[in-house]
Amino acid sequence: MKTFKYLLVGAMLMGLGMPAMAQDAKAQVDEITKVIKSNPADLADQVKAVYKKNKKNAPVLLGIGRAYYEVKDTVNARLYAEYARKADSKYSPVYILLGDLEALNSDGGNAAVQYQQAIYFDPKNPEAYYKYASVYRKVSPAEAVAKLEELRTHRPDIAVDALAGRIYYSSNKFDDAIRCYSKVDMNNMEEVDLTDYAMSLWFTQKYDKSLEVAKFALTKQPRDAGFNRLAFFNSTDLKDYDNALMYADALFNKSDSAKFSYFDYTYYGNALSGAKKYVEAIEMYKKALGQEITDKSKRAGVIKQLADGYKQNDDYANAIKTYEEFLKFVDAPSATDIAGLAQLYTQYANTLQDEAKMETFKKAEGVYDDMEQKFPAAVEYTTFMKARVNSYMDPETKDGKAKPYYEKLAGMIEPKAEKDAADKARLVECYRYLGYYTLLQDDKEGADVYWKKILELDPDNTIAKQALGIADK
Repeated sequence: MKTFKYLLVGAMLMGLGMPAMAQDAKAQVDEITKVIKSNPADLADQVKAVYKKNKKNAPVLLGIGRAYYEVKDTVNARLYAEYARKADSKYSPVYILLGDLEALNSDGGNAAVQYQQAIYFDPKNPEAYYKYASVYRKVSPAEAVAKLEELRTHRPDIAVDALAGRIYYSSNKFDDAIRCYSKVDMNNMEEVDLTDYAMSLWFTQKYDKSLEVAKFALTKQPRDAGFNRLAFFNSTDLKDYDNALMYADALFNKSDSAKFSYFDYTYYGNALSGAKKYVEAIEMYKKALGQEITDKSKRAGVIKQLADGYKQNDDYANAIKTYEEFLKFVDAPSATDIAGLAQLYTQYANTLQDEAKMETFKKAEGVYDDMEQKFPAAVEYTTFMKARVNSYMDPETKDGKAKPYYEKLAGMIEPKAEKDAADKARLVECYRYLGYYTLLQDDKEGADVYWKKILELDPDNTIAKQALGIADK
């Protein structure tokens, strides 16, 4: 089991789980804890002096052990835990510290044994139940939660459902976490629970409810970066871009101790893009790329988003340049990735004139040629797209540039025993082009063959009916 991140317990638990300690003992523990943490030259002598006075005082001995544990001196932490157990073998907190030490050594099994001992000697100690559940959650989250249900019988005042939500959340069982958290009044939730609840909802794309939880938390902590971030993300995902930008401003400019990642800037870019503020969106994607992104595929994704930002701003030259960078950055571009570049060239060409227009269409066709070489299975798609590109290059159909491609495509689709809607739509497009081109060659009889084929696929096709002189009834 992984070490200790799952041993985080709320302050409430710590307070509730620790039996009342005599005032004098507490004072001694507080004092010696300060000493251990400051690590003076005579540390050993000072600790020894406290030990001699408290050889039979389990709370003080355990306090020394816990102080050593907090400064990562596990040898002395275990030594004083054993001293405390010798002083009082039924003192529940002793076994919690021993369990923590086992967990620190990644021995979840023995840690669970120690936490169970703590429960045995104090069935009302919530810390023991929660830590038992925490180390057991990777084996079985359901059984870990079942252990928490035992606590409910002894301590009905403890928010067991919220603790169960934490267990499920830390196990990435977000639906179960939501089920548990939904039983708890948000007014009674700790900050960690509100965070986990909102995150679970966001991960499962329940954006409306996640936003509701985040907004509730912001009524208490309006400058909290985490909740402003969640409100921002959810509003963006809900396409409520005005509010998304409001929460983005709160996150970036009005939150305490906020630290930003590439993901924050990417989302900011998405919100700005959704609000049609494309220039600002481009700047945010650039900022995202200026952050540390260790995952290569995630960096590639941001580069692609930047290219899309340029496209939305009608800056096709930079869109193409950036998209080509994306394709070079990806280890193995997919057919869809490559097709994206061809589509950019096609869109760019439609904004140009004369020779520049033709040259750019040819670049699009060249990309489809490359795609066909790398992905032979995509030949039907590439043939279809090359037919369209050549049709754009010959808008009046004088030269029949698209004719060989539409003929080839029809020859691929016609033999299929079963044709889906996409197949039929492509065939109609093939026949429409070929019919019109044939008609321009003064071959009405040949053109009619294609119009009739269209009606076999689409009996209500208006163009085919008009070409054949069939009046609508």
